[in-house]
Amino acid sequence: MVEEKFIFTAGTKKKITITAVSGFILLVIGILLLAFGSHNGHGAEAGEAADHGFHWSKRIWANLWINNVYFTGIAIVGVFFVALQYVAQAGWAATLKRVPEAFGSWLPFAGVLMLAVFLVANHDLFHWTHDYLYDVNDERYDKIIAGKEGYLNYWFYLARMVAYFALWYWFYRLIKRESLAEDINGGVLHYHKMIKYSAIFIIIFAVTSSTSAWDWVLSIDTHWFSTMFGWYVFSSWFVSGLAAITLLVVLLKEAGYLKMVNSNHLHDLGKFVFAFSIFWAYIWFSQFLLIYYANIPEESIYFLERLSSDHYSMVFFVNLILNFFFPFLVLMTRDAKRQMIFLKIVCVVVLAGHWLDFYLMVTPGVLTVNGGFGFIEIGLALIYFSAFVFTVLTSLAKAPLVAKNHPMLEESIHHHI
Repeated sequence: MVEEKFIFTAGTKKKITITAVSGFILLVIGILLLAFGSHNGHGAEAGEAADHGFHWSKRIWANLWINNVYFTGIAIVGVFFVALQYVAQAGWAATLKRVPEAFGSWLPFAGVLMLAVFLVANHDLFHWTHDYLYDVNDERYDKIIAGKEGYLNYWFYLARMVAYFALWYWFYRLIKRESLAEDINGGVLHYHKMIKYSAIFIIIFAVTSSTSAWDWVLSIDTHWFSTMFGWYVFSSWFVSGLAAITLLVVLLKEAGYLKMVNSNHLHDLGKFVFAFSIFWAYIWFSQFLLIYYANIPEESIYFLERLSSDHYSMVFFVNLILNFFFPFLVLMTRDAKRQMIFLKIVCVVVLAGHWLDFYLMVTPGVLTVNGGFGFIEIGLALIYFSAFVFTVLTSLAKAPLVAKNHPMLEESIHHHI
């Protein structure tokens, strides 16, 4: 078998650099517009923001947090996808597993960025970080938030954040180490070790995917709660990760790589994106329906803030269209899941749509009526996207593109559905 090796060309690096520079320029333009009183480009809104003591830097922090959470999710889902294949002892993905395997390389950068943003901007992002909320002698004392102090406190929160990234990255390194060793040594020893590591990782991820969602997103709206929120964030992360894996596989295939990947592999990837777009919509609607039906004020406020706002109501419905109706209708047929053009379009839409999903989770809670969507949002998203892609492609270029000694490689090569 001819060994495939991905070459991270100067031309590709140039395109990524241009994207990053474009994002930086848009970010600077957005900052200047806000700093000189043109909040969202509208003078009236700038006045309203000023009346409420709003500072434009808070919007920067909110967007940094959105991108941190979003791209962290895609990175860890890459590791989760690989682990699932080993635990299920599935052979179909053996020819393409190096793609999601490379996603985990973003985790150390994600951890540093997440930690840095929290250390600098915790008061701007999380209301519960203010000490006066826990002081019964202060008029701003909040009984509900004070009741959560055992879990929501500064040092325990930091310890959990460090633990999440340390555990995730450690298991990523273990799986990656055995995967590369298998390329050299062959046999089934490394394969069985990867099954063991993957099983342990999935158990850990089953817990930490929910607790990290509570920490990083749910705690922004400290008074609000949802028993389904951990599942909701996981579903958004998972379908985003699946879309990213599928898109990169298609682009590599178009560039002449992954010659062993055929339309049957693409069909399976398309089915995953299709199925988990429906799963996300199911979780979204279930959470919405329970809260709507109960009509309890402390629960319904979350949706009222998003549905009744001029800033967020349009995004609320666009979110549903991009993340459910569009992928559902386009990928419904068998042929659509086997066509690279359809997969590319759907995956790009889904990735953009789920970024908006996290925007809706974070921005209203942090910025309230001062939220907006413009140059800052697009610029920072492009910068993070460029950094993520550069990191993943760098990792992809360091190892053979196909796991040549995977015990189920032949099964994958002849995969047919």
